[in-house]
Amino acid sequence: MKIINEIGDLSGKKVLLRVDFDVPIGKDSVITDPFRILKQKSFIDDLINKGARVVMMGHTSTTGSFAELMPQLHILLGREIGFISHLEQLEQVEQLEQVVLFDNIRKFSGEMKNDEGLALSLSKGFDIYINNAFAVCHRKHASVSAITKFLPSYGGPLLEEETSKLKQAVQASAEGKVIIIGGAKAATKVPVIKNFLDKAEKILLGGVVANDFLKAKGVDVRNSIIDDNYQELLAGLDLNNPMLLAPKDFNIFENKILDIGQETAKEYSEIIKNSKMIVWNGPMGMFENDRFASGTRVVAEAIADSTAFKVAGGGDTIAAINKFGLAGKFDFISIGGGAMLEFLAGNRLPGLDALGYYS
Repeated sequence: MKIINEIGDLSGKKVLLRVDFDVPIGKDSVITDPFRILKQKSFIDDLINKGARVVMMGHTSTTGSFAELMPQLHILLGREIGFISHLEQLEQVEQLEQVVLFDNIRKFSGEMKNDEGLALSLSKGFDIYINNAFAVCHRKHASVSAITKFLPSYGGPLLEEETSKLKQAVQASAEGKVIIIGGAKAATKVPVIKNFLDKAEKILLGGVVANDFLKAKGVDVRNSIIDDNYQELLAGLDLNNPMLLAPKDFNIFENKILDIGQETAKEYSEIIKNSKMIVWNGPMGMFENDRFASGTRVVAEAIADSTAFKVAGGGDTIAAINKFGLAGKFDFISIGGGAMLEFLAGNRLPGLDALGYYS
């Protein structure tokens, strides 16, 4: 993958920068977790300090437009930022402020269709394209994939960091490696489980993923949430493989499993304590409610206290880490979400493919 560090002088260069500003927004349009935005700040500052003229583009799935978020973005990024919403304005990049945000790219129907016409329009007036948004690299979208056909294209520092750390997690020795998979969306997580069966020592399950696993083994999970197609999702997986550990006891409320029980939390903590590398994606239960947060808390604190190399990722996982005040105790926190899972599952990511990562 070509990385931006390979470019020398950036002075006067017009840079189209793919960022990830898709953050949760609460009441009165307040950004409730700016983690992804803050991860972009140092690179934006670096480009500006090197004399580049930068137009950032990204998407938001929580509001139709970035317009209402601009006052907060000024504060979070520590500078005034211009704002444009029409393709025609991109062609006038020379007349724009030094750093500008283009409005929600997903307002254009061609974005998610990977339309080359849209990509060509986006490219006009620019010298180079940089993708610094690992979280969208599993999407074959115009601003991620097709755009690379029209501009010299590079990966930013976040792509370099993400691929390096996650590759390390995949390729490290299986001895002492523990994978912790929880949360929901088993369709994206079971492929990770399958890919690590010969790459890890233990795989610990929680959340809806564990419910699916237990249901498939004939355990009565009562009225707990499971995937309708759990049998299809788990097809080909040896449910009796001793390296796959599912909860043995539970915190049950209204006839539903909402967290792992104390015995399971203790067992998982002991395994974590003796590990050399930990990869965690997905909470153990409904951690948002303090009544059902104990399992996730115990596991998170065990990971944080471990001397192992610790990698975590996924929106709910990051939210749990922040809730328990443990962010500073992890070696690497991925902003990837779905992209992280695709990478860990061993799948090719279109955004990385477009930059020559797999060449």
